[in-house]
Amino acid sequence: MVNEIARDYYLEKLINAEQNGLIKVVTGMRRSGKTYLLFTIFKKRLLQDGCPQDHIIEVSLDQRENVGLRNPDALLKYIKSKIVDNNLYYILLDEIQMAEDFVDVLNSLLHISNADVYVTGSNSKFLSSDIVTEFRGRSDQIRVFPLSFSEFFSVYDGDRRDAWNEYWRFGGLPQVVRLKSESSKQEFLNSVFENTYQRDILERYNIRYKEELSEITEVIASSIGSLTSSRNLEKTFASKTNKKITHNTIDKYIGYLKDSFLIEEAVRYDIKGKRYINSPVKYYFTDLGVRNSVSGFRQMEESHIMENIIYNELKKLGYQVDVGSVGIREQNRNGNFVLKQTEVDFVVNKADRRYYIQSVLSLETREKTIQEERPFKNIDDNFSKIIITGGSGRPWHTEEGILIVGIIDFLLNPKLILNN
Repeated sequence: MVNEIARDYYLEKLINAEQNGLIKVVTGMRRSGKTYLLFTIFKKRLLQDGCPQDHIIEVSLDQRENVGLRNPDALLKYIKSKIVDNNLYYILLDEIQMAEDFVDVLNSLLHISNADVYVTGSNSKFLSSDIVTEFRGRSDQIRVFPLSFSEFFSVYDGDRRDAWNEYWRFGGLPQVVRLKSESSKQEFLNSVFENTYQRDILERYNIRYKEELSEITEVIASSIGSLTSSRNLEKTFASKTNKKITHNTIDKYIGYLKDSFLIEEAVRYDIKGKRYINSPVKYYFTDLGVRNSVSGFRQMEESHIMENIIYNELKKLGYQVDVGSVGIREQNRNGNFVLKQTEVDFVVNKADRRYYIQSVLSLETREKTIQEERPFKNIDDNFSKIIITGGSGRPWHTEEGILIVGIIDFLLNPKLILNN
């Protein structure tokens, strides 16, 4: 039996946001643990701190018995009926996007002076431009990811390397961790993609052709860690499936996957030119178990998966993460100088902090190390430059002063390289 998985990183965010006068919005992909965080971990903390049980008002809008409460007037009436004195009440609403006119509901709750409101939502339409405008200065978003490697390892019965091998294959959905056999993990991931994520998208956007969504998702899954565009995906789709689908339709489907928090987009950033390059981009899966399930547990390149996991860890820690592009002038065989673009896997920013990070499975030779260092040498600033490898051992510096750290060490202790 797996012990309760502490999600202290998110619990601390909830505690710090208590009674701040804002709607606390807990978002993220389905099955990532939002409901458990709010209704079990956070509620337990409230009770331990002395909050009476009857001053915690809970409504799970995705449950059948609460269908009637999806009506905004019925929901408000129910909540107000539970507030019978002037003491503080905590209002916890799960999957708020399932309530009709939920913007009006949340606006009304903001006017209850003795209420502290927390809601979850599982698609980014909940945070679309209109809603962000509506709640500017009145909401506090807390994004929940599937289990990080450190959270996963905290309940794993085995050593670090075995834990890593399981994590990058089956991901961090909390339910997966509780399953014992590899076959049961695969079956669960296949089922949850088919019956939860895919079904949600098909129903929400009234998609007629399920096969198109499945096939496009598979193409995206096969492209993690690679620069791509919808036009390139159009060609890839045609070659792999012998079907034609326009890049405009592909863009639409990618938008649906992003809205469901299944994938994220990393845009290229010209480091010297200090400008963004909108195409091509990279796509990363929020959970690698889901990604591997989509690809049929084929194309399991550890190097690309490792890069995806690093991206997720950086995003979880609240960093802006872009793909770096650095122009290098080189002399060709004719003696002419040409500009060649090299890539830095991640340009990582938060406030006035920046890090340049390369992800590489191994640095087996000095030549390989030089190759990975090469883009860094053409960046003329003093921000930290780091290479994360698939190896282990104590962090060390190259002759160029670049920090080398193993993936497991970084994931268990990000402060090795980041000033969080």
